[in-house]
Amino acid sequence: MPIYEYQCHSCNKVHEIMQKFSDAPLDKCPECGSAVAKIMSMSSFALKGSGWYTTDYKRAGAKSSDSSGSSSSGSESK
Repeated sequence: MPIYEYQCHSCNKVHEIMQKFSDAPLDKCPECGSAVAKIMSMSSFALKGSGWYTTDYKRAGAKSSDSSGSSSSGSESK
């Protein structure tokens, strides 16, 4: 279930609420009962699996092969 963040207009507290997609959005602060607004928050995002930079190309040997590949392509074009 996704976690949504709501900020209270009165007390300015931010509440993290776990809700289903089908649940109605929160309209009252759980603490003071005032109106709340849904806020956008930073999400965590990680690319996993083969073929992504962080798992395949970040090795120390990749830098030397990249630099040698660029110099050899430069000599072919001359």
